Order: sequence, then C-alpha cells, then structure tokens
Amino acid sequence: MSEKRILVVDDDTSLIRLIGEALRSRFRCEVDATPNPEYGFELALKKRYRVFVFDFSMPMIDGAMLFTLIGKVYNHVNPPVVVPPLILISGRGDEARAQELMKEAGVRGFLPKPFAMNRLMEKISEVAPDLAVADKESTFRKSEE
Repeated sequence: MSEKRILVVDDDTSLIRLIGEALRSRFRCEVDATPNPEYGFELALKKRYRVFVFDFSMPMIDGAMLFTLIGKVYNHVNPPVVVPPLILISGRGDEARAQELMKEAGVRGFLPKPFAMNRLMEKISEVAPDLAVADKESTFRKSEE
C-alpha cells in the first residue's frame, strides 16, 4: 500500500486543479483528480491509492457513498485490498453529518470549505506519514546537491 498516489474527487473543477497541483508539489506524488464520482470509482478499482480526498456534497454520489462503495469492492476481492484513509471536504453546512461520518472506519478527517491548502497538507501528513517522510527526503536530497 505504499503507492505514492492520491485520488481527489470533487465537483468543483477549479478546486481539484488547485489541490492536485499543491499535492504534487508538496508530496512529489501522483494525483488523479476528477469532478466525476463514477470515474473516481473506476480509478479506485484500477489503481491503488495511499489517500482519498473526496467532496462530501456532490450530485448523485456524495463522497461518503463513494467511499462506502469502494470499501465494499476492496473488501470482497481476493486478497482483500486495504481501503486508504479518507479526508472529506465540503462547503455546504454538512458539519453535523460529517461529524457522524468521522466515527466510521477509514474516515480520518473533515475540512469545511473554504480551507487553507496547508490544512489539507497537514491532514494528509497525519493520515499518511510515509508521504510526508518522502517529501522531507526529497527536500533533503535537493539541499545536498
């Protein structure tokens, strides 16, 4: 599960572009970002991710439902796939529902929009410390050159 890949699903296309750029630059990782939850589901079946960042409020399939669907598939393949930690982001007064979701296994963070990009980076470092370590190592190597 040590893939340096993050999946971002949010129907706000300008936000996913910003998040993608910030994650690539900070963690030197691959980022797949899509505004389409169905395509996010397909990606999660084809590739392995270290962290999921999903928007809580999207039309049709919200971030929590998407996470549940991926988890069901991951748990029923042989051998089972470990479900990456999820960070939910949302801007629509969903704090109460999000707090409920925080009790669910795998949901590791909630950031209400608008949020400072460094808050998202901190959350990802908390749930995937190996990504943060890789970031420090690449920074350290650069400073030695």
